[in-house]
Amino acid sequence: MPKSAPASEARYWLFKSEPDSYSIDDLKKDKSTFWSGVRNYQARNMLRDDIQVGDGVLFYHSSTEPMAIVGCAKVAKAGYADHTAFDPKDSHYDIKSKQDEPTWYMVDVKFVEKFPTQLTREMLKEDATLSKMVVMQKGSRLSIQPVTKEQWERVLKLAGAKAW
Repeated sequence: MPKSAPASEARYWLFKSEPDSYSIDDLKKDKSTFWSGVRNYQARNMLRDDIQVGDGVLFYHSSTEPMAIVGCAKVAKAGYADHTAFDPKDSHYDIKSKQDEPTWYMVDVKFVEKFPTQLTREMLKEDATLSKMVVMQKGSRLSIQPVTKEQWERVLKLAGAKAW
């Protein structure tokens, strides 16, 4: 995993979402959203400590056919307590998480672009730069993952990104 960049330097991330739960089209319609429900400590730490306003986000559709990078977003608000952990009616409720000492964090993301060309896992696998992405590593299941600047730029180029 790449080391965290200095706070002044832009960072890049890949956020996974099942399109049946929340898709790039949902984000496009909503314009922005809070990214809640992450319940892995390593991903939580990135949300809490590393992801900052202005960072780039690759939006990845997981658990679907085909799994692919389908667009990009920008972080609009840095890590703050995930309020869904405090709501007993929410599927992400965590009885152990306390408002004065939250266990879980989230960020806000703002829609930037749905890519003209989605980059499937097959396409990522065939590219020398993208085949090294965390999402391509065997056993990699994190829903939030770092992306290098080189990988970010390659994805934007191959996907035909216009807005970034």
